[in-house]
Amino acid sequence: MVKCLLFDIDDTLFPSTEFSTLARRNALNAIIGMGFVCDYEKLESMLKLIIAKKGPNYPNHFDDLCREFGCREPGRFVAAAVAAYHDTKTSIAPYPEVPLTLLNLRERGYRLFAATQGNSIKQWDKLIRLRIALYFEGVFVSEELGEDKGPGFYRKILEKLGAEPTDCVMVGDREDHDIAPAKGIGMRTIRVKSGKHAGEPTKADFTVSGIGQIPVILQGLRAPKKDL
Repeated sequence: MVKCLLFDIDDTLFPSTEFSTLARRNALNAIIGMGFVCDYEKLESMLKLIIAKKGPNYPNHFDDLCREFGCREPGRFVAAAVAAYHDTKTSIAPYPEVPLTLLNLRERGYRLFAATQGNSIKQWDKLIRLRIALYFEGVFVSEELGEDKGPGFYRKILEKLGAEPTDCVMVGDREDHDIAPAKGIGMRTIRVKSGKHAGEPTKADFTVSGIGQIPVILQGLRAPKKDL
């Protein structure tokens, strides 16, 4: 019987791709507003290259950006970018159905956890800003587990929970990080078709357009099998 529900965060619980695009746009406009002489398109193109090379969780994207353009006094530009980026965070919100669905699942007795790739502080920051952190018993982050999202990541979660694969359902938007590795070790999986990966094929046990559909799926899993 399913006891534990694991949720990815980005593009599963809130529109992370939309937020990142807006936050980076605001940051680059802030750099230009502080007097950085460069076309927006050139700044954006270089920032994308830096993110692709260093990863989205690298903490010094804007320092590297200034360095690439030979800026001798980057402090004010980096500060402007970081301030604008963080100011954008004040507007983030979960997908509309998320808070009520999480509350519903908790009331039904399910144990809720987040299972996410990235930096622990950044991921907790998202949950707190989204005002949904208290719905979760815990958050499993790749940085803390010492494993990127793959079979080893999910095995470590099972070990910490003292659970069997059949006790758990993994909910996420990415086939490579959320669905395939969890399903590969025996977990049930629910693919949320949202964000930039929405159009990719899936082998998940169930597919939904938003997590508001999950309680119905779980009710079906709990129902006794009918004789054929």
